Amino acid sequence: MVDIDRFFEMLKEVCDELPDDFFNELHQGVLLSEEIKISPYARSEDMFIMGEYRRAYYGNQITIYYGSFARAYSQLSEEALKSKLRNTVRHEFRHHMEHLSGMYGADSLEREDQIRMRRYLRGD
Repeated sequence: MVDIDRFFEMLKEVCDELPDDFFNELHQGVLLSEEIKISPYARSEDMFIMGEYRRAYYGNQITIYYGSFARAYSQLSEEALKSKLRNTVRHEFRHHMEHLSGMYGADSLEREDQIRMRRYLRGD
């Protein structure tokens, strides 16, 4: 696993791939946390939160959890890890873009996440 400084560089590289418009109204930006974040829905320590999009009165933000990546993906090459990071960042940006456009409901990523969580909880 890369150290947190290299991971931060990778995060900046992944964010630099995105159009500037994606950052509109992302007041708090993209933050990196050292935390290992386990989902409150995890049956054991088997489900990590890799990133989160938050809408709050102080501003919208995306947080990426280095500790979760380190725990879940320590065996991956740097290239494979960067691919996982890219997928997570784009997932969180999709939440942000859907929020900005007012997209909620059946076709939203939020709905897809809820369906995936129900399947996990049922053991599918």
